[in-house]
Amino acid sequence: MPREFSRLDRIGDQIQKELSHLIMREVKDPRVGMVTINSVRVSKDLGYADIYVSVLSTEELNEESAEIQDTLKALRSAAGFLRGQLGRAMKLRVIPQLRFHFDALQGQSRRIDSLIDKAVGKQPAVRQDDNNDDQES
Repeated sequence: MPREFSRLDRIGDQIQKELSHLIMREVKDPRVGMVTINSVRVSKDLGYADIYVSVLSTEELNEESAEIQDTLKALRSAAGFLRGQLGRAMKLRVIPQLRFHFDALQGQSRRIDSLIDKAVGKQPAVRQDDNNDDQES
């Protein structure tokens, strides 16, 4: 029976947790706003960790947005510092190189949700009176 979580998944989860804390507390760059780390994928040889981030904003953002580009540039310039801090916090022989990417999945899911609402409307999929009939039987 295969293991549920591989070592790489556990390392990725730990990196995600530590980076979230470090970015929130230690990174003083004003270009880094409200950043959320959505996922971390670690290569098999622990050479690289691809970190997918999203930025909290009032407007719809995409990869080409100036705010996203500034945030990614700031995170990439802080990658050495963050990697050093990860090395102190984690008990690993090798700390992967950090590569930051914008995670567009959140914006795509909002767009799909709005398209579904537009097509179907705001009515619930199951009416309330149908639920009551099933429960009484």
